[in-house]
Amino acid sequence: MRSSSSNKCVLFPCLFFACLLFTISEKLVAGESDKVKLNLYYESLCPGCQVFIVNYLVKIFDSDLHTVTDLKLVPFGNAKVSDNLTVTCQHGEEECKLNAIEACAIRTWPDSKKHYSFIRCVENDTTKWESCLKNSRSEKAINDCYNSDLPKTLILGYANMTLSLKPQHKYVPWVTLNSKPLNAESPDDFVAQICKAYKGKAALPKLCNSSAFSKSLESKVLKLQVSYADEARN
Repeated sequence: MRSSSSNKCVLFPCLFFACLLFTISEKLVAGESDKVKLNLYYESLCPGCQVFIVNYLVKIFDSDLHTVTDLKLVPFGNAKVSDNLTVTCQHGEEECKLNAIEACAIRTWPDSKKHYSFIRCVENDTTKWESCLKNSRSEKAINDCYNSDLPKTLILGYANMTLSLKPQHKYVPWVTLNSKPLNAESPDDFVAQICKAYKGKAALPKLCNSSAFSKSLESKVLKLQVSYADEARN
C-alpha cells in the first residue's frame, strides 16, 4: 500500500506538510456550521468499530438526525507511526489496506452520507469489501487514489488528528461530541447526546421527540467490544 482540520501537527516535523495539505483540502468542502460535531476515531478491523458503524451511526442517516449532525470518520485508530513514517496497524496489514481504502472513499465523496454508505458496506463484512467497491460507481476513482501516494498523506493526517486528541483516546471506537469524548463502550445514548447538544436555529429533528426514540432509551444498554490502544498487535 502506498501507506485527515486545523489540529496542531504534533507527530514529526516532516508531517507538517501532510497535515497542511489535508487541512487545506478539508476546508474546501467543510464550511462553518452550527451542527453538532460528531467524530468517530476507528480502525477497520476493530469488532466494536464495525458494530458502531453498521448498527449505530446508521441512525443518523435513517432519520432526520443528519440535518443537525456533522459526522467525521477518522480511520486510524490504534495504529502506530514510526520515525520513518511507516504505519503499523493494530490488526495487521489488511487493516492498513482497508483504512486506506476508506480514507480514499472519504476523499472521493466529501459528503458524509455518501462515504458513510460505502464504509458501512465494507464494515458490514470486511471479507467482501471488493463487492462494495464494484457497486460504488466510483471504483476507478478510489482505486486511483489507493494506488497513488495520496493514502499515505491522508492516513498521516488522520494519525495527527487521533494523536492530538485531548484527552488521549484509550480505545476504539472513540467518539467525540463537539470535541468531548462520549462513552462508546455503551453507545445506546449517543442519539440523545446529539439531541441535547444541538443549539442551532433549525427545528430539532423529529427523532429527538419520537416515541420510538424514548423507548430506545428504556431498552437494555449494550456494551461494545472495544479495542484498547495498549493491546497486542498482529
